[in-house]
Amino acid sequence: MNIESQFENIARFQHLELLANQVVEGFISGMHKSPFHGFSAEFAEHKTYNAGESTKHIDWKLFAKTDRLYTKRYEEETNLRCHLIIDNSSSMQYPVLKSDEPFYKSKIGFSVLASAVLMNLLKKQRDAVGLSIYSDTYEYYAPEKGSDRHHRMLLNQLENLIENKKETKHTDTVTFLHQIAEKIHRRSMIVLFTDMFQNGNEEALFNALQHLKHNKHKVVLFHVIDEQTEVNFDFDNGPRKFIDVETNEEVNIFADNIKELYEKEVQAYFKKIEMICMQNRIRYVPVNVGDNFEKILTTYLIEKQSFA
Repeated sequence: MNIESQFENIARFQHLELLANQVVEGFISGMHKSPFHGFSAEFAEHKTYNAGESTKHIDWKLFAKTDRLYTKRYEEETNLRCHLIIDNSSSMQYPVLKSDEPFYKSKIGFSVLASAVLMNLLKKQRDAVGLSIYSDTYEYYAPEKGSDRHHRMLLNQLENLIENKKETKHTDTVTFLHQIAEKIHRRSMIVLFTDMFQNGNEEALFNALQHLKHNKHKVVLFHVIDEQTEVNFDFDNGPRKFIDVETNEEVNIFADNIKELYEKEVQAYFKKIEMICMQNRIRYVPVNVGDNFEKILTTYLIEKQSFA
């Protein structure tokens, strides 16, 4: 299912929170027909019963329906701390959208909605969430909390990323990933949305990713791309001017003349990122701005199950 059909019934909603809620509710409904149906009860007021726990809070009505043991979850329970990180550099504003195109068709818009979707899920599960936003500066930081007021504050920050596009901003992923890593003291799941466009030393970038693993954090890297143009280099062979959105450097070329070499270099770079992440036990997940959010939500569920 593509993102257009996923949202065809909610196109009238412009509010980020409403969109995120619709995505999560649709995903939960679909899970009843998927291999992940066993997780579905955990989204709201229940968690899986573990042998040896008190039977005082078992939901016997749910047991009668599912033949599975779940206990009721209470507001003071927080099972997970999650810190979301969003790269807000100028390259994340790509593709440039037409006035009638939805905000989630750009990399930053997709990352914002994906973050709101994860926040909605974390809220349902009464887990704590924090947020960091960076570009050429450390734009925003909030520690992990679970209150409604905190949730609303983070949503406001996400909405600002869509509404207030700034001037050209470079990427300084290395500097700010190190700073973020130093701020997160209690063991957490760290989720990073970035297009991995970083000028400079690749080894330094990978060291920064490794730093996120300190204190036994679990790290998920969502590599956000526009697959059609950034991976497949799908342009006609007319003369084109390509502009680096972070440096404003320009180059005039015929796309077909470099298509094969470009695709080879991009695939090699992506493979290198994947291998480095694998070596450091970082979950690497490429995501295309044209896709729905099932990959993001199922990745979160799988990683949470192994978070111990």
